Amino acid sequence: MTDARSTTRGLHRLTSRQLALPALLIAIAAGRANAQAWVPPAGSGSVNFVVQTIDNTGHISPNGINLPIGKSHDASVYVEGEYALTDRFSVSLGVPYVFARYIGPDPTPGPQQPVDACHCWNHDWQDVGATARYSLVNGAFAVTPMVSIGAPSHGYVYRGEAVVGRNLKEVRLGVALGQRLDVLTPKLSVQGSYTYAIVQRVVDVPNNRSNAAVDGGFTVTRRLSVRGGLTWQRTHGGLRPGTGPPPVPDGYPWGEITTAELFAQHDRILRDNSVHAGFGASYSLGNVDLFASYLAFVSGTSTHAGRALTMGISWPFELSP
Repeated sequence: MTDARSTTRGLHRLTSRQLALPALLIAIAAGRANAQAWVPPAGSGSVNFVVQTIDNTGHISPNGINLPIGKSHDASVYVEGEYALTDRFSVSLGVPYVFARYIGPDPTPGPQQPVDACHCWNHDWQDVGATARYSLVNGAFAVTPMVSIGAPSHGYVYRGEAVVGRNLKEVRLGVALGQRLDVLTPKLSVQGSYTYAIVQRVVDVPNNRSNAAVDGGFTVTRRLSVRGGLTWQRTHGGLRPGTGPPPVPDGYPWGEITTAELFAQHDRILRDNSVHAGFGASYSLGNVDLFASYLAFVSGTSTHAGRALTMGISWPFELSP
């Protein structure tokens, strides 16, 4: 009979490379491990190096219309480590370095920010993310509650299109569920997760958020696995902008953005709702795993339209108990 720890370790490696969110959402949902239903065996973990590029092709208005304005390119390098202290409890820590560049068209709607005026790459460290997961059930069926935090690494610029993040603190509470559908030969698995983020308020505007994801994975060969799934976001509060571009020269009044103070903060407290779909694959070389995924905008309001390509490498390791 197969050793239970070996089976769990193999299952975790097959299911641990999740679909990636857009770069600015990495800050919001920082921590690649936070969507995983399975916890690795005690004494094992991984170091992950991820590169991501995002093409923001426009803004989606509150009524769902794609406005071809405020286009930008983002790129990020993300480093994260995860380690299992027991067979049920694991911790992870990571931080991205993000590059952002405004593309056009010129001029930007409303007052143009310095990070956008030059059309150059703005780059900086973004938010540090830490996640703790405890598996209540960690077999063929898995139930894993989690708690994570995200905090800006420093006071970076958050106004404009070519910014690296929102510069907000948050705490996320969630749970992930997973089911291996073939117990004897783990070829097919499904996972789902939900998190509720308690986000730092600015200008007394509530901005908490729900995120959910569902995906399925299939092991094609002993080395190759593929995945596909959906991600969903709903903001509880936030500002609802107008249905068209913000008026010039001041940018307000524009929907619920009625003052200069609200316009100055609107980039990080919009009522951002979205659905994305994507697919990915991972390939094991034995000592390292390679993975890649593609994610595209499906629908939403007060958000960005675009697509993201993610590639990375993971070094699994084991330490003596």
